[in-house]
Amino acid sequence: MELLVPEIGLVILQTIAFLLLMFLLAKFAWKPVLAAIKERELSIDEALNKAELAKQEMTRLTAQNEELMKEARNERDLILKEAKALKDSIVHEAKTQAHTEGVKLIEKAKIEIENQKKAALAELKNQVSTLSLDIAERVLRGQLEDKSKQQDLVANLLKDVELN
Repeated sequence: MELLVPEIGLVILQTIAFLLLMFLLAKFAWKPVLAAIKERELSIDEALNKAELAKQEMTRLTAQNEELMKEARNERDLILKEAKALKDSIVHEAKTQAHTEGVKLIEKAKIEIENQKKAALAELKNQVSTLSLDIAERVLRGQLEDKSKQQDLVANLLKDVELN
């Protein structure tokens, strides 16, 4: 059991060695170790702060992106409404113009038909008058061949004429 119970000299020597080691560690090792730990702690805090700032920036950018998307959708809707209104306006204008052109063409056709009708009637009147004159001439020739018929015709015409 001697091995299990240390001697007093050994305990004192180990205590002195331990205290010397503690002194040397405190003098030379603890300050750099504590400084390294403090530096590591500061770098971790800085990294956490940067991560928090990055998270806030990401949130801000996400919100800004959503706002831009909303504006883009609104602009798209506005452009589509304007395009539809323009299309409707162009279609309406084309219909109106086509209707106006149709009315003008119909009116022009009516005028042309009326002019051709007048020309045809004038031509018909000329032909009728020519035919009437030809018939009258032939009738008069037939009647004027005989002198007695000529004298009777002149007498009948003079009866119809009144003197003023």
